[in-house]
Amino acid sequence: MAAPAPSLPPITTVLLAGGQGKRMGGDKGLQVLHGRALIAWVKDAVAGQSDEVLLSANDKHEVYAALGCRVIADETPDWAGPLAGLQAAMRQARNELVMSVPCDTPFLSADLIGRLHAALGNAQAAVALVAGRRQPAITLYRKDVLPRLDAYLAAGGRKVNDWLSSLELREVEFENADDFANINSQEELANANKLQHRR
Repeated sequence: MAAPAPSLPPITTVLLAGGQGKRMGGDKGLQVLHGRALIAWVKDAVAGQSDEVLLSANDKHEVYAALGCRVIADETPDWAGPLAGLQAAMRQARNELVMSVPCDTPFLSADLIGRLHAALGNAQAAVALVAGRRQPAITLYRKDVLPRLDAYLAAGGRKVNDWLSSLELREVEFENADDFANINSQEELANANKLQHRR
């Protein structure tokens, strides 16, 4: 795995692939874009700025493990959403900074983590914004928020935006919306496969 950029401390990045993928008709991370799984594109985008990459998944662990990442299943039962994947990965992350990215955003820019870290300061988290809207699954956290996340999930909380609003948060505006395009359906995947790939 590539070493993080010199200006960055060690960061663990969590690839969130634990959802059921109902709209996609199966595991989103394993859908094929230009001959490679979506999640492989995401991993490549973040690996250069990550000291460790973990993969959150609740199915097909052997398939995902072939990417060369440690695969971690949710602790919270019943498909509790991306925060459950973040929780389990934070518990095992070896670094004090933990980045989350979803498995269906193959065009993430190579400076994503660096820009979020530059804005983090003493806050608990830094989240990407596009056109003024949060991209809640694309957030850099301090791992010491884990007890608060445990409590939020134990109380039945599931919404990532509500969780973020409970933290001391920095919001970082990104200009290129295309970098954050996510692929949620077979139609969107087919359209993306018609375009020239960017990496």
